[in-house]
Amino acid sequence: MRADVIDLRDFYDSPLGEAARLQISRRVREMWPNTRGERILGLGYAVPYLDPFLDESERVIAAMPPSQGVMRWPSDGRNLAMLAEETELPLPDQSIDRVLLVHGLEGLDHTNAALRELWRVLTDAGRLLIVVPNRRGLWAQLERSPFASGRPYSSGQLDALLRANLFAPGARTTALFTPPTRSAMVKSAGSVLERMGARWFPGVSGVLLVEASKQIHALPLTREARRARLSPASVALPGLRPGAVAAERRVVDLTRHRRPQR
Repeated sequence: MRADVIDLRDFYDSPLGEAARLQISRRVREMWPNTRGERILGLGYAVPYLDPFLDESERVIAAMPPSQGVMRWPSDGRNLAMLAEETELPLPDQSIDRVLLVHGLEGLDHTNAALRELWRVLTDAGRLLIVVPNRRGLWAQLERSPFASGRPYSSGQLDALLRANLFAPGARTTALFTPPTRSAMVKSAGSVLERMGARWFPGVSGVLLVEASKQIHALPLTREARRARLSPASVALPGLRPGAVAAERRVVDLTRHRRPQR
């Protein structure tokens, strides 16, 4: 289950949400220090982190899924937000340079299809940056946090998921070591806790940030090819060559029907 767009907006309008936005935004900007002339797509509820790119990038678009809801963004000027299914983005092939996925991956119903769709719209040199709840962090455990909605991930699970969907995991970092509390004293020490946590306790961060690039040796995933590549792949058991399980079953069936020799 994913968070509602109104709940997400209200969270980021609160002091706790603003503190979370500042910590995550700092990490996002460290990983993407320069996006001049590039086209950026924010997917899920990425709008709290897109403002720094508005004056720098060629174009910035925010796409929000129907299961979450959509609202106007930015609050002034031309609207840049749209309602779109993650598995059917209304964008041409290789039309986006960077995708920022926030409050998205953990709530997906069709994770593989959505990641393959992002592969399709990214340019060959494109980058995907995922911000996802850390399954070992406090932010994924407490209901007052929107990062507690959906499925949290470990770093290894996220790497495996990306590789299975034609992405190569790359740079990574962590954020949100400050506990999700309204305590003024804890929040005042937020910058110190972030520095200490990143250095000494990286495994218990609130969120993981992982950047990935396209595996460009893979077959192009055009709209026409997407349905074909969604068919389930055959998986052999460890130690057996492909098809060995089916062959063994046929032998067993034949043995069952063989007449006993006198």
